[in-house]
Amino acid sequence: MGQYADFMSRHTQGLLLITLSAVAFSSAGFFTRLIRLDVWTMLFWRGLFAGLMIFCVVLVQERHGTWHAMRAIGWPGVVAAACSTAATILYINAFRLTSVADVAVIFAVAPFITAGLGWLWLGTKEPLSTLVASAIAVMGVSIMVGGAITDGHLAGDLLAFGMTVCMAIMMLIIRHHHATPMLPAACLSALLCPLLVWPFATPFAVGAGDMAELALFGTTQFGLGLLLLTIGGQMVSATENALLNTLETPLAIAWVGLCFGEIPAVTSAVGGAIVMAAVGAHVWHSSRSKAATALA
Repeated sequence: MGQYADFMSRHTQGLLLITLSAVAFSSAGFFTRLIRLDVWTMLFWRGLFAGLMIFCVVLVQERHGTWHAMRAIGWPGVVAAACSTAATILYINAFRLTSVADVAVIFAVAPFITAGLGWLWLGTKEPLSTLVASAIAVMGVSIMVGGAITDGHLAGDLLAFGMTVCMAIMMLIIRHHHATPMLPAACLSALLCPLLVWPFATPFAVGAGDMAELALFGTTQFGLGLLLLTIGGQMVSATENALLNTLETPLAIAWVGLCFGEIPAVTSAVGGAIVMAAVGAHVWHSSRSKAATALA
């Protein structure tokens, strides 16, 4: 009984941490619209500030064992870091090429991509309800893509989809290798970004006002979001992780709608409603199934 209580406590902590990470990540569109710099310079400073923040957390946590912890991530940590870095670069570029609503809604299909990859890669079996919800979500995204072709922002939607696939792979790795210290991998992910984009960026041509906004972007949105996602992701299943991250969708749209008056296109609104309905129905059905199993 004590072990069950400990598990529930750990699981609840994971749910809370991932929910908070979704809140932090949801402000990406807001910062991307707020900061009037080229995307590569933005990525450089965002990654550097986030990486230094997470490294300080690792340093406080590990102290003299910091170097050992960095080496202990092994290939799972390196692959997770590479996926996260790729997702970051695709993510910020997508915001400059399409609407925040499109990026947010496409990311909402992450639970189903995660479930599909988990089945192909790890042999994880998913219930019929997940497959049905996945099909409905794909239909919603198809409507959005059709609108993107007409409106001329298909490239941004494709980048957003690529980012979603990278995040799904990262969440599967974090969960499958829960014994691996993933916080140093998160630090590596953040610091890889400025290294990769440096040749395209102009990091030393940034004013004091922009630098303050970049510091907030890096620490609160990226650093804190990645920190909470990495810790919480080792406490819950990869599909649960992805489902909770769909909270980012309405929050991201609300940020830019309230602050910048950015209204989604009709196809984005219709496709987004279908995707969110599929996600919501899947969450509701899953919670009822788990409750029935617990009572049995």
